[in-house]
Amino acid sequence: MSKSPTLVWFRRDLRLGDNAALTAAVERGGPVIPVFIRDALVDQLGAAPKWRLGLGVEHLAKTLEAKGSRLILRSGPAREVLEELVRETGAGAVYWSRAYDPDSVDRDRRVKEAIKDLDVDAASHTGHIMFEPWTVETKQGAFYKVYTPFWKSVKDRDVPAPLPAPHELMAPSSWPESEKITDWGLAAAMRRGADVVYPYLHVGEEKAMNRMSVFVRDKIDDYAQARDRVAVDGTSGLSENLAVGEISPAQCWHAGRRAMEAGKAGAETFLKELVWREFAYHLMWHTPRLLTDNWREDWDAFPWNEDERLSEVKAWKQGRTGIRFVDAGMREMYVTGRMHNRVRMIVASYLTKHLMCHWKIGQKWFDDCLIDWDPASNAMGWQWSAGSGPDATPYFRVFNPVTQREKFDPDRSYIDRWIAEDRRNPSATALSYFDAIPESWPLSPDDAYPDPIVDVKEGRQRALEAYQNRDF
Repeated sequence: MSKSPTLVWFRRDLRLGDNAALTAAVERGGPVIPVFIRDALVDQLGAAPKWRLGLGVEHLAKTLEAKGSRLILRSGPAREVLEELVRETGAGAVYWSRAYDPDSVDRDRRVKEAIKDLDVDAASHTGHIMFEPWTVETKQGAFYKVYTPFWKSVKDRDVPAPLPAPHELMAPSSWPESEKITDWGLAAAMRRGADVVYPYLHVGEEKAMNRMSVFVRDKIDDYAQARDRVAVDGTSGLSENLAVGEISPAQCWHAGRRAMEAGKAGAETFLKELVWREFAYHLMWHTPRLLTDNWREDWDAFPWNEDERLSEVKAWKQGRTGIRFVDAGMREMYVTGRMHNRVRMIVASYLTKHLMCHWKIGQKWFDDCLIDWDPASNAMGWQWSAGSGPDATPYFRVFNPVTQREKFDPDRSYIDRWIAEDRRNPSATALSYFDAIPESWPLSPDDAYPDPIVDVKEGRQRALEAYQNRDF
């Protein structure tokens, strides 16, 4: 008798190479039916990450078609959709790659129980991170709360070599019906911003792998220094592709290790950045409150503003604070969908310290605006900058956006790239900001650039006084 089909449920693993769930389905034998489900967790994504995920799904569908396969699209609760597909196809197994945020963990647990109740094999596989959170422990059997010991614990671990993409995928005798992704409206919330951001994207597995190859060949040697030079293209750019799984962290790790063995000076720094991402997932798994509440619970008493309607918050969101380094970063995000990591720290520090606003306001805004949005990394970054998180920058260490600009953008190239007001011949990238922002923001490049909404020194002093007088 021929083997029953295997359903492979794609989520944030939009690739064929180094996909353990897909490899297991092929090795099981029989037809493989790839599936993507638009469930509540997809629907609740912010505008930019939802749109970017949809583009990745479309690209995966085309890749599968080139191999004589298909991507079946369904919408609804994942458990119900998969149960129905099992009945329609006679599938004997359902495989997927693991997720680690609490909502996905809860969903996947219920899915696994339901599928097994149908007497069908249900199995999750690794792939979105390298080191499963429950396998990394201190000598006392606890989870790590500080990055450096975590790095030392995993840096010499064996990371299995990436799995090759399957040569072929056996098709079923008949395909189940599929919805059309164009009917899902995943780009709707992006509105006119989609046309502005799209040219900056690198969608799909092939472009992700090429991006990594170029980085390792041309940039990684100088990465330790270049990654902080905000006007220089000195980073890998792979956060976009890692976020939706168009490349795996193991593929990046092995490329970095080969570069380190070849004597490339910046390779170890790149590996440390990959492990920083792992650390964020490690903490999210063990302390899910990282996503929603102050990781350091004593910070619940800190007098942050939580009112998003404040004029200062609006100015921050619009990139109109009067602090050019901060505003340039926000505008880069609206035009490209991403923001240089050094500038993210400055932008976050300014909101949480100079403006004394809760990190949740910034986290929520980035949730909506970043095409490289990642639940663990975004939460970790905001809490680190605010001082409330694990391994956090101390609250009294307040980044001065003026001196930071002098250090990391000394010739003002980054600022000139993104700020148009008060310039005789503003750059095309700076003008693109006005095409990307919501039409409800009545802004024009002919507007005068604003005065600072908070003096840098006064804002810093106010933050320090609040910290020194804290009631915790």
